Amino acid sequence: MNTAQMTARVGLFFLLGLALVWVTFETLSDGKIFKDRGYTLVAGFESLKELKVGDEVRMAGVKIGSVEKTQLAGRRAEAILRIEPGIKIANDASASIVMAGIIGTDYIGIDLGTPTAPPLEPGAEIRTVVTPDLNSVMAQLGKLGSKLDDALGSIGDSLKGKDGQPGLIQKLDNLVGQNGENLTATVTNLKEVSAKLNRGEGTLGKLINDPTLHDDLVSTIGEIKGAADEAKTFVANAQGIVDQVKAGKGALGALVFDENTANNFKTSVQNLRDVSDKIAKGEGTLGKLINDDTLFRDVQGTLKKADRALDGLDDAGPINAVGVVAKSLF
Repeated sequence: MNTAQMTARVGLFFLLGLALVWVTFETLSDGKIFKDRGYTLVAGFESLKELKVGDEVRMAGVKIGSVEKTQLAGRRAEAILRIEPGIKIANDASASIVMAGIIGTDYIGIDLGTPTAPPLEPGAEIRTVVTPDLNSVMAQLGKLGSKLDDALGSIGDSLKGKDGQPGLIQKLDNLVGQNGENLTATVTNLKEVSAKLNRGEGTLGKLINDPTLHDDLVSTIGEIKGAADEAKTFVANAQGIVDQVKAGKGALGALVFDENTANNFKTSVQNLRDVSDKIAKGEGTLGKLINDDTLFRDVQGTLKKADRALDGLDDAGPINAVGVVAKSLF
């Protein structure tokens, strides 16, 4: 093999090596060696669980980035998220660590947030939500199993007894044994009652077996409904009257809500009271007529004089009669 052929082969292998290195870097970097790598966000958690660098960041199930770095920041863990360029995340969106299946890897899941919310700025911190992982769920199931075991043990002790104390089953057995006769009598009475009900005896038996009572009961219920409807109508009418009174309509409404009418009514009542007080005290002509009997006696005396004068008219002439009457009266 001459020198030219050797040189060509070495050059070919060198080019193949460069191509292989290029493909390797492109694959590992997801084709972003010479591209814009987007922007970063910070997600803080109490624990990153099994999350590691390179795990995916998904929004609505679609990959939008990856975990670039994990670090401790005080008393919490932070995941630096590398988001692809052009992806906008609302500032009210939240991130959580999601487990992809039982044996799958974890990833960061981000919800869509509000459509009108402004996007997060590069380097900003996204809100996070803690979700239970498989380990915590299994731990809780273990605690639940222990509590269930204790509860079943307590139930078993209650049923079979403990430390020489009779259990629930033994107590029930003793109770049934001690009250066997009473229970038998009670069952017998129940059978007799049910038999009477089936035969239609007694009030309850008639209600169950007699269709006439059923019809009467239905009719009574219908009458009660009718009375209820009438009561509703009465209440509606009463409400209408109350509404009219509140609106100041009618004499009662004017008296209640019209201030002038109410004042006039009060004045009239006061005047009537003043007049009645004066009459009761004997003031005025009417008061004297009611309370003073002197005028009654004077009128009675005058009538007697007129009667005597009329008796004397029979024997006197017209002129003399006038004189006699005048003399009698005055």
